[in-house]
Amino acid sequence: MNMSISAKSVFGVLGSIVVVLYLIGVFWSFEPSEFDVREQVTQDATAENVAPVIGYTTTTTLIRVTETLLDKPGGYLANDALPPSVFLDNIPSWEFGVLEMVRDMALVMRQEFSRSQSQSREDEFLKLAQPQLNIDHTSWAIPSAESEYGKAIKNFYNYRRSLTNTESQSAQFYARADNLRAWLSEVEKRLGSYSQRLSASVGREIVNTDLAGDSVAQQSTYTSSNLAVKTSWWKIDNEFYEARGACWALLHFLKAIEIDFNDVLENKNAKVSVQQIIRELEASQQSVWSPMILNGDGFGVLANHSLVMANYISRANAALIDLNELLSKG
Repeated sequence: MNMSISAKSVFGVLGSIVVVLYLIGVFWSFEPSEFDVREQVTQDATAENVAPVIGYTTTTTLIRVTETLLDKPGGYLANDALPPSVFLDNIPSWEFGVLEMVRDMALVMRQEFSRSQSQSREDEFLKLAQPQLNIDHTSWAIPSAESEYGKAIKNFYNYRRSLTNTESQSAQFYARADNLRAWLSEVEKRLGSYSQRLSASVGREIVNTDLAGDSVAQQSTYTSSNLAVKTSWWKIDNEFYEARGACWALLHFLKAIEIDFNDVLENKNAKVSVQQIIRELEASQQSVWSPMILNGDGFGVLANHSLVMANYISRANAALIDLNELLSKG
């Protein structure tokens, strides 16, 4: 009798723990909502008692987006080794998508936005921050990913503080068309990759165009003229949420760019192009009402969430390419 009661108690406790962990996992899997870039800038500038200068908005947005990885419910989950986060894969994939966009922005800020020309000196704070974001995103030992990202955020704060220091001109942010084009080129490649990976959810055969356009082009190893591409069924939701996270971060960065590069965009009559890209990215953040990412055929009975996301990303990328070309014209 005592053993029976004891066994029931153990199973009851274990069942309760499983339910609690499940509910925590569901709560931690909610994606962070968008934040108002202008409101964030106003709030930070007021707290620091400074007037926002060129570059303040982009730097503030980079800080806020990176902080979201660490401050959202559950904190940073991609490197967790304990339940329930160890069993989660959607939100860690979302985190990696955000991180990829953060890394691209940090690199361009170090190499382009903060430098007047190729022979100019790079900013010391960005020089420290950019490599700190490149640690393996699943690293949990010493140093952990969170600790390195935290150090990068502190260096971004230091860089922003230097921007607003009127007594020193050591830190700068140059809002020029050529600098903006450098970042847009990075984003184009990133979105192009996401579009291809999402489209591969249904499986298809494509023509190999790797060497197209150059009669003497060569590559390391031979590849067939027709390639079969298909995302593993186990990876479909991961690809979806990684792309969704990247679009979330890019949406905020473009809103910041629209402010800091306002004069450049107006001079090129390109503000409407940026606004259209923002609109496409906002559409990619609509709520997913299905309990799982569906992978129906292109014109099948069930929906295919990956193809819907690929559509928004492809349209945003096409607009980015047009914007980049527009900025290249005198």
